[in-house]
Amino acid sequence: MGADETRDGVSLTNLDQPLFDGADATKRDLVDYLDAVRDRILPQLRGRPLSVIRVLRGQDPFMQKNLPKYTPDWVRRTSVWAEASHRRISYALCDDRRTLLWFANQRAVEYHPTLSTADRPDHPTHLVLDLDPPEGDSFGMAVRAALLVRQALADTGLAGAVKTSGAKGVHVVVPVDPAATAEEMAAATRALAARAERLDPALATTAFIKEDRGGRVFVDSTRAYGATVVATYSPRVRPGTPVSYPVGWDDLDAVKPADFTVRTVPALVAGRDPWAEALPAPQLLPADLVAEGRAIPVARVQAMHEGKRRARARREAG
Repeated sequence: MGADETRDGVSLTNLDQPLFDGADATKRDLVDYLDAVRDRILPQLRGRPLSVIRVLRGQDPFMQKNLPKYTPDWVRRTSVWAEASHRRISYALCDDRRTLLWFANQRAVEYHPTLSTADRPDHPTHLVLDLDPPEGDSFGMAVRAALLVRQALADTGLAGAVKTSGAKGVHVVVPVDPAATAEEMAAATRALAARAERLDPALATTAFIKEDRGGRVFVDSTRAYGATVVATYSPRVRPGTPVSYPVGWDDLDAVKPADFTVRTVPALVAGRDPWAEALPAPQLLPADLVAEGRAIPVARVQAMHEGKRRARARREAG
């Protein structure tokens, strides 16, 4: 094949360019990977407002939410009000191979869909606990924290599936009954994080402010409402171009993020979908879990107020 080709009506250009520094992959490798796993990744993206992280030559990676003006008319989209910027954002809905190939040609490496679909924005389909370990070779700590979350789930009659984040952490994903509201799911996520922390406070923390974590794994409960999470099977802008990949609970302590890359994953998903196999059916949220979470402050808001309090104390001390 030459440097340029067409697939499903999408022109693909500059395919032999390096993807990014340290990627150990070209743009062609990205296109080939996404095309090879399209039947696995598209179910994670379909119908959900999509943010992507693009890497243009000579530029730092950046997140794109609003579709550019040159986006083809055939790319489906949805308009969402963004409270932070006080404007409407035109998000893509990556529903088919052609749209996925178009994004790949735009050098979109990472795919971050919302937890809810565009037609039911107030009813996320699953809750997510993000286990974020401290800097360094700390994936093993994230695994141990994920097992705390698994225990917290089991203690309340729930079950989840687990995947590498593709970076240094782990995501625990819990499909939830469609009747649950975003507020109920946010509360349940906070309660589960707090319960996991209580199981081993020397390992896990819900402290949103990094300096308060003391080398522990951050159990992030803030993926709620309109939040996104990197899709299963999405590549990451990391050395070696790793992929967020599902792992069985019993295998979690035997893997490392670098095992799953754009080069290795296609063979692992040939003829099967490990994520679909791992996900339990949607579950009802226990009322006591939601009630407990409602009494827990939102970590991001609490951290903001605490940051202001500390800044004021420093000014007064100085």
